[in-house]
Amino acid sequence: MDRIDRQIITLLQADGRLPVTDLAEKVGLTPTPCARRLARLEAEGVITGYTARVDQTKLGLPLTVFIFVELERQSHDTLRNFETAIRRFDEVVECHLMTGTRDILLKVVASDLRAFDRFLEDHLVHVPGIRATRSSFSLRQMVTREALPLPDA
Repeated sequence: MDRIDRQIITLLQADGRLPVTDLAEKVGLTPTPCARRLARLEAEGVITGYTARVDQTKLGLPLTVFIFVELERQSHDTLRNFETAIRRFDEVVECHLMTGTRDILLKVVASDLRAFDRFLEDHLVHVPGIRATRSSFSLRQMVTREALPLPDA
């Protein structure tokens, strides 16, 4: 990945709807080679997609909860089954396999405490292989970065 590829990525992280003609102009290329670079970055999986950023509060989901999950065991089957089960729950917006005493970290959004309680009682407690959970409520988000930092060449 060269300087121009990094510029393309930086510009698209700021505005994923930037037309190729504008993108090409900003990186100093004509549209055709810029479009080829863009297609290559997508084909190589560097650029994985384009989405709209949505304000979760304005969608009626102001509550963010981090749930630490301790599994009964960390076998391949337990992890695979847990991942399969957790993918069914729209409330789970992130799921991370962790090091240390807590095996899994979930980021969950909900409209209110009652909705979060329903998520726990109707969904999470029924996932096999969970030994224990610990929940922490986010009071406020202090830093949000939509763009990833790019390594130097």
